[in-house]
Amino acid sequence: MEDKVSNDPVVAIVGVTGAVGAEFIATMDKRGFRVGKLKALASARSAGKTVSFRGQDVVIEELTERAFEGVDIALFSAGGSISKKFAPIAVKAGAVVVDNSSAFRMDPNVPLV
Repeated sequence: MEDKVSNDPVVAIVGVTGAVGAEFIATMDKRGFRVGKLKALASARSAGKTVSFRGQDVVIEELTERAFEGVDIALFSAGGSISKKFAPIAVKAGAVVVDNSSAFRMDPNVPLV
């Protein structure tokens, strides 16, 4: 999904090549979650490969400090150390972060959902 459509959010999935990343994609599709653009993020070794989302191939980008520019929602499933490093960067870039690791579980400033 290359172009952002209307006011639909730009959604990034961190750890898109893992089992939970694949489930994020399947669940968004199944539930009709509005997505203007999907940013598929993973390690350098997965960069350049593709994942399918709503009948289109989305090129996987390397997870970097600049990957969250323009992202509205970032779904993380890449392990605690990745979350600890990159979730604050995503928040600073303006994204709402949902992380499934234990990285922030005991942080009183981070809501548990």
